[in-house]
This record gives sequence, structure tokens and C-alpha cells, in this order.
Amino acid sequence: MTAHWRWALGQITRRVWFRASLFSVLAVVTACLGIWLSPFIPADIPAQIGSDAVDNILGIIASSMLTVTTFSLSTMVAAYSAATSNVTPRATKLIMEDSTTQTVLSTFIGSFLFSLVGIIVLSTGAYGDRGRVVLFAVTILVVVFIVVTLLRWIDHLSRLGRVTETTQRVEAVAIAALRRRRDAPYLGGRARADGGAAPSERGREIAAGDIGYIQHVDMTALSAIAERGGGEIRLDAIPGTFVDPTRALATSYGLSGEDDAQRIRACFTIGDVRSYDQDPRFGLSVLTEIASRALSQSINDPGTAIDVIGRALRALAVWAEPPSRDVELAYSRIHVPAITVADLFEDVFGPLSRDGAALLEVGIRLQKTCLTLARLGREDFAVEARRHSRLSLARAEAALVLDEDKAVLRSLAAEVAATQR
Repeated sequence: MTAHWRWALGQITRRVWFRASLFSVLAVVTACLGIWLSPFIPADIPAQIGSDAVDNILGIIASSMLTVTTFSLSTMVAAYSAATSNVTPRATKLIMEDSTTQTVLSTFIGSFLFSLVGIIVLSTGAYGDRGRVVLFAVTILVVVFIVVTLLRWIDHLSRLGRVTETTQRVEAVAIAALRRRRDAPYLGGRARADGGAAPSERGREIAAGDIGYIQHVDMTALSAIAERGGGEIRLDAIPGTFVDPTRALATSYGLSGEDDAQRIRACFTIGDVRSYDQDPRFGLSVLTEIASRALSQSINDPGTAIDVIGRALRALAVWAEPPSRDVELAYSRIHVPAITVADLFEDVFGPLSRDGAALLEVGIRLQKTCLTLARLGREDFAVEARRHSRLSLARAEAALVLDEDKAVLRSLAAEVAATQR
């Protein structure tokens, strides 16, 4: 299985319908267990269980699970709406992919189907007296599972769609994506030279076939194309880049066939929206978008913006850490541009210093965050921290009214500037 299909399968498994379908199939198989296992049940056990016991329990499960499922779906839609209006539409996908919510809904739907199939098979008489015993035992287990799931669901509902909970999810996926790219800064390929590609001959540009964001690059397939043709490939666009037919996705060297160009183009998955998996900058952008919305006049919630600044600091600190393992060169014929520290800092501090310029408390947090980043021990971090400290101070001085407030920020910015050796 290629990296593209593994990525596509991972996207499918995060959808609600996938888990619900698995639980539904399992429910139908479980409901039919009584038919297959009835020959192994001792003949004297059925007499100890009332003939109507299973029918009544299954009827209760069928009616109640349909109601609970409808209520849960409406609650989930309300959570999506709350996240869209109070946080950002870009974070809604994370709530839709929430494993707890998907498991709960799948359990309710599976339990409904289990009881429905059980009632249908009971009405046909296919179970027999011994099969009823198996169905009764399984039904008791299903009831216990439903009770446990309901308790989890009640606890989870108190947090679903809340600003803090959603922001935590964005921070988690951003940090996970940053760690993956930190450990594989060139997606397993070689570092692309700033001035172009390593090969000296003139290459052939492969333009994008669609308009949208690059969501995934199949490095394994690209490497196979380069190996088979004895050439090399330079990536001109990485995940998160917005491309169109006038922009090159990649440049091939030593690969002149039109078939190779088509295969290279097929290695890039282009969609309407950005994806968190191979695009660590997207997570940081969504975090700052949450803060910018909180700073808008309609919401006016600087506390959320300050909270986001702290989360962004934790995410950037992950990028400053050394790789957890040796950087592996898996695709020696593929040249990949790096994500620069300047890009990451701009994603975080550009919008925040602009939208929070008029708020002293936000400016103080920004300056203290820059000071922390400047002291992490990386010169490239220190350079960018000092630059954004100056920019944040300049924007604040243009927006603030009181000289006392400006003096506070100037003092903090002086501390950041003093970190330069």
C-alpha cells in the first residue's frame, strides 16, 4: 500500500460513518450468534429463563436507542455550530473527528440495529429455545456497554464544542504535526538548496492540474518514479501551499516522458481546505485565528487570546527541540524545501500583534513570549523573537493612548533586545 492510500485510508477511518458502519456490522453479527451457538447450549438452561425476557429487553433497547441517537446527533450538530461561531470553522473538523463522539454514536446505532435484528429473528423462530439463551446473555452485555457509554457521553457533553476544549484539540494536532516535521524536516527527502535544485541541468516543471491547497504528497511514489527513470525531483510546493495551473508543483530532472509528468502530478493530493497531517503551519494558523476572533469587537475576549499565545509558545518550543531520532534520508532523489522558523513566527505573531495592538495585556503576553523564545538557545529563534518583539511594540505604540502603557511594553521589549549577544 502506497503512502497516498495509507493517508486516504486514515482520512476515511476518521469519518463518523466509518466507525458507525463497523459497529452496525458487528451488531448484526452479534444478533445472529444465537443461531450459530444454540447447538452448544445445554438443554436444561432455557427452562430457567422466561420466554418473554429477551423480547421485552430488546424492545426497550430499540425504542430508547433511537431516541438517544437522535438527541446525540442534534447535540453534535449544535457543538459544530458553536465551534464555528465561537472558535473558528477550521476547528470544526477536529470535533467531527473526535473519537469519543464517534464511538458513542456508533454504540447507539449499533445497539439499535442489534435489538432490531434480534426482534426480527425472534419473530421468525430461528433462534429456538437454546438460541434465546445466547441472545439473552449477549443482550445483558449490550445493556452494560450502553450504560458505560452513556456515562462517558454525559461527561463528554459538558466539554464538547467549548472554546477551551476545541483550542486544546487544535494545540494537540499542531504539536503532533510539528513533531513529525521536526523529525522528518524534508519528508524523508533531501534538503532543497535555496537557489534551486541540486541537479545542474535544466528541469521540467510540472504544473498543478487543480486549484486548491496541497493536502498530501506521496513521497514513496515520487521516489519510485525518480528511481525508475534515473532522475531527480525537486518539490516546488509542499503541503499547505495554495496552487493553481500556473504554478509548478515540482520540477523533474532526467525525466522527460509525459507519463512521468502525469504520475508526478498524481502524487499530490489537492483539496479545497488545508489538512493538519503534513502541514504543521496550518495548526499554528488555526490557533492564531481563534485568538483573532476572540479579539474582535463582537466577542471581545482577550483572555482567550492570551491563552492561545501560551499554547502557541508550547508549539513553537517543540520545534526548537532536537529531533527525537536521527533524520532519515529515505528518498535521496527527492529535494524538498524546508519550513523556516521565520514562517512559523509569522504565522503566530503577525496576526496576534496586529489584532491585539490596542490591548496592553495582550501586548505584555506577546513580549514575554518573545523573551522566552529568545532564550531557548537557538539563534534563529532569537533573531525572529527580537524582530517580532520590535514589530509588536511598533504596532502597540501606534494603537495605545497612554504613555504609561507604552512604557511598560518598551521595558519588556528592551529585555528581548538585550538577549542579542
